[in-house]
Amino acid sequence: MLFSHGALAEKDLQQADDIEEKAKLDVQNAEQRVRLLGGDPAHPSSLIELRAPVSGTIVEQNVSGFEGIKSLDNSPNLFTIADLTQVWLLCDVYENDLGEVRLGDTAEIRLNAYPDRTYHGKVADMSRVLDPATRSAKVRIVLPNGDGSLRPGMFAVAMFRSRQPQSRVVVPSTAIIRLQDKDWAFRKDGAQQFRRVEVHTLGGIADGMQPIQDGLKAGEQVVRNALEFSSAVAEQGK
Repeated sequence: MLFSHGALAEKDLQQADDIEEKAKLDVQNAEQRVRLLGGDPAHPSSLIELRAPVSGTIVEQNVSGFEGIKSLDNSPNLFTIADLTQVWLLCDVYENDLGEVRLGDTAEIRLNAYPDRTYHGKVADMSRVLDPATRSAKVRIVLPNGDGSLRPGMFAVAMFRSRQPQSRVVVPSTAIIRLQDKDWAFRKDGAQQFRRVEVHTLGGIADGMQPIQDGLKAGEQVVRNALEFSSAVAEQGK
């Protein structure tokens, strides 16, 4: 109206129009920001309730009470939330030992905080590069943490159980007979000949098979049921 009556210069009118457009954009941006934060521009309030997009535990906080927050583009994360029902343990495995560790291997974990407890996890990932300073690679172990006792930043020692295959001589557990505090097996030496040989077993029995440390070689035939065979031989001797 002032411009139409010659009371305002055209450049002043253009400047006022630019200021108005900028103010409208500022209002639109502010409304959009309020919506992103979960508020309703139609019902303005001095407080906006923020809801986390996921459930978890706050592990980092970059804002305090009654603190002003800058634009979403320039502000750091207000909070960092983590799901601690499972945690990652990062271990340094030296170069000389990397060949013994495989994905899926189990590991026994002991923590300085709980020296009387043993945790069990699995290898989930292995770094493809070595740290040139320590000549080691990072190995990630996943641990269940249902009771929440494991906390970020704890120090731990891991013992790996390698699944690397090893060749062993195994025989049915029934092929071993215990006599005079020694383990024996009946090895076939001919068409109708058998020899009793002393064997040294290794570890426990798995799936009915007994690993042998020495006393038998791969491919040698043994009597499957040593106890029955020994009893039959004793009866024939009588």
